[in-house]
Amino acid sequence: MKRNKKERQRLLKATIEENPFVTDEELSERFSVSVQTIRLDRLELSIPELRERIKHVASRQLQTEVRSLPLEEVIGEVIDLELDDSAISIFDVREEHVFRRNQIARGHHLFAQANSLAVAVINDELALTADASLHFHQQVRLGERVVAKAKVKGMEEESGRTIVEVNSFVGQELVFSGRFKMYRSKNVKKDEMQHENRN
Repeated sequence: MKRNKKERQRLLKATIEENPFVTDEELSERFSVSVQTIRLDRLELSIPELRERIKHVASRQLQTEVRSLPLEEVIGEVIDLELDDSAISIFDVREEHVFRRNQIARGHHLFAQANSLAVAVINDELALTADASLHFHQQVRLGERVVAKAKVKGMEEESGRTIVEVNSFVGQELVFSGRFKMYRSKNVKKDEMQHENRN
């Protein structure tokens, strides 16, 4: 459906506010106009390009330090983090991440992004993945941006392990989901107490 310029720009602004990580190419497809038109719309609306929007979101939101591993060991760029609650990272698929013959991303990169984000969200100096159930929903291709969103869902009563769910998207499409059971130093103390009680 063809929209007039005013209506398109209104919807464009709302779309970017809802998802700051949307690319000009995705916007072009959504509004059935050229990438150049999207860029001109952004200029008129004083909306910065994607890289600037990402930096802005990161500087505003990433005020908490990752405790469980060095930030540079997280696969992807962490742009939002609330320990023991939620986290978001972005991962740009490059040549080294894909199969040469078909330009499709290797699955272990999507897993690594999600798994390292599940570790990063844990508010503990020790966090290890004890168990994970994974689902690859869609293929991811060279040049696409994967946005992973982690959410802490609670704790298993019996084991005391923290449950973290991670959903990864390209645009609005769900491409990967995982449910991670995280072992942390609190579990070590619990295991030691159980061992002492058995003796």
